Amino acid sequence: MCQGFKFAGVVSGLKKKEQKDLGLIYSEKPAKVAGVFTRNQIKAAPVLLDMQRITSGTCQAVIVNSGNANCCTGARGMQDAISVARWTAEKLGVAEEEVLVASTGVIGEPLAVEKIRTALPDLVNALDADGLSAFAEAIMTTDTVPKVVAQRGQLGGASFTLTGVAKGSGMIRPNMATMLCFIMTDVAAEPEMLKEMLVTATDRTLNRITIDGDTSTNDTALLIANGVSGAVIKSNADRKEFQGVLDTVLMSLGRQLVKDGEGATKLIEVVVKGARSDADAGQIADTVAHSNLLKTAIFGEDANWGRILGAIGRAGVPLQPHTIDVYFDDVQMVQNTMGCGKNAEAEATRVLKKPEFTLTIDLKAGNGRSSVLTCDFSIDYVKINASYRS
Repeated sequence: MCQGFKFAGVVSGLKKKEQKDLGLIYSEKPAKVAGVFTRNQIKAAPVLLDMQRITSGTCQAVIVNSGNANCCTGARGMQDAISVARWTAEKLGVAEEEVLVASTGVIGEPLAVEKIRTALPDLVNALDADGLSAFAEAIMTTDTVPKVVAQRGQLGGASFTLTGVAKGSGMIRPNMATMLCFIMTDVAAEPEMLKEMLVTATDRTLNRITIDGDTSTNDTALLIANGVSGAVIKSNADRKEFQGVLDTVLMSLGRQLVKDGEGATKLIEVVVKGARSDADAGQIADTVAHSNLLKTAIFGEDANWGRILGAIGRAGVPLQPHTIDVYFDDVQMVQNTMGCGKNAEAEATRVLKKPEFTLTIDLKAGNGRSSVLTCDFSIDYVKINASYRS
């Protein structure tokens, strides 16, 4: 794990069951920080507070609760977020402005801040360099598994570690970060550089995943760098090395998120190539990945390629409509916008029985390429979200 960071997760009583619901990240020294936040115009109080505080570029702690989004809670919601940050700062002995907050859960209900205040002593006492698993558990909502990944790298002969933890299983659509995601590193870097690299990595990874097409009001991704390892991003080569590690960590988290999608049984990478531009390819991949008709067909293991072509045609991208090829893994289903027959459908159905596979669309119109990770749409997704508040 990253040097100079400690983590904790405890039960505060915010969730109806006795589950961990309050987490804390603490850097032993003030760290540089950058963040990206939801593009939803309705933003939760913790998002608004973090967007103000992160302009300083410095952070030493992040407190996160699950079970309540603290969203659409008016002036009280903002005051509650400020209070939680202040109480946390007092317990840690750090500056209040260097504590960021995040929340996830039900929208529209006041946050039970006294439960958080009561649990804070236990939370701070539980801080440990090996406490990341407890933190990851504490930020889960409908997730079935915690999502953590770590990777090492080297800059100028000095080793560094980058560790990411995320939560998200539903309300996931590429429109910033689409979840709560916290990335810690013991590298030294300035906040402006961290922001540029985080935006680049997010666009390549977290903005290319989808579960259900909904963008949350609470999406937050933070990159926190405390410099404890002695590794410093100095040159363009250093920056490229760190960017590669950051991209890898966020893509791994993205795959974990989609694989754990609410009710999901399949993980599908939609690859579009041969487009006139990367942007065109991305728009088509996004449209196909969000097609509920396709997602339900995949759940039913039905190689219904007509739904793929229908999604391609409505993506708003100019096409050569008679030149499109479609593959499930290496099985060609469509050639020049016409089906390849029953034998091909039978082979494709065998591919659809796999838990993970690739859907490739070749437009044969240029060199543009893009991809999106998606999942199937199952009966369990409806059940989970029909009873989310009860």
